[in-house]
Amino acid sequence: MNFKEKIRVIDGFPKEGISFKDVTTLLQDGEALKATIDTIADYLKDKNIDIVVGPEARGFLFGVPVAYALGAGFVPVRKPGKLPYDTMKVEYDLEYGSDVLEIHKDAIKPGQRVAIVDDLLATGGTVGAVAKLIEEVGGELVSINFVIELTELNGRSKLGNHDIMSVVQYDL
Repeated sequence: MNFKEKIRVIDGFPKEGISFKDVTTLLQDGEALKATIDTIADYLKDKNIDIVVGPEARGFLFGVPVAYALGAGFVPVRKPGKLPYDTMKVEYDLEYGSDVLEIHKDAIKPGQRVAIVDDLLATGGTVGAVAKLIEEVGGELVSINFVIELTELNGRSKLGNHDIMSVVQYDL
């Protein structure tokens, strides 16, 4: 399947100079959505994944069906104040400022094999923070998986030697 045909590109959103990759068109196409989930799940099927972690919010959209396909659990990583139990948090830098993400302290048991699934790899800041949370709670980060990768932003360089997979790649 040509996934690029299923993803709408909007130039000038959210501001001039940005070429936004809109996954809502992929999500509304049942065949394309299934192919996306199957592509990620097939990549992970022999990696013995116990837990799929998805960062808020689009990581939920792709992470849950991948977890289901693998027979694995799913753990959300959220913005502060959204999780009801004891959490661990990580602060990370953005282009202008910083942000915080949280995970339940007991969401991943030490030694569990974890895959991150998210919609987009850009600069790597958010997923790098998610990786740090997984390692801090004792999970073994096995693979990091994306629907879209913006290759020219070189987000992979911030993710160390982790196994990284993306369904579709774009140059800016």
